[in-house]
Amino acid sequence: MSQPKIIAYLKPTCGWSQGVRAILRKYQLPYEDRDIVNVLEYREEMIQKSGQPFSPCVEVNGELLADVSGQELEQWLIAKALVQANDRPVETPTDQGCSGEHHGEIPVRINF
Repeated sequence: MSQPKIIAYLKPTCGWSQGVRAILRKYQLPYEDRDIVNVLEYREEMIQKSGQPFSPCVEVNGELLADVSGQELEQWLIAKALVQANDRPVETPTDQGCSGEHHGEIPVRINF
């Protein structure tokens, strides 16, 4: 199988973005990780290509998957015969958003 060209528009710490990265690592697929939080040009490019502001967005051989989870990306890659399904474990959930600990949020107690 030849390696697809992959550009991933991702946030540095988002759970959805980490799930996409986990799937790309699982299948050992090289990709360009475009940080849409710290590089405004990448965010604008993603919005222009996808027509919407939600991430992750993953472009594979010119085909864009908008607002996709790692789990959805894996299913798509298998359906397109770009990878063969395998049982390799992933180190992070592939279908989960961000929780407080992903952003370093600390619960605040308010006393009245």
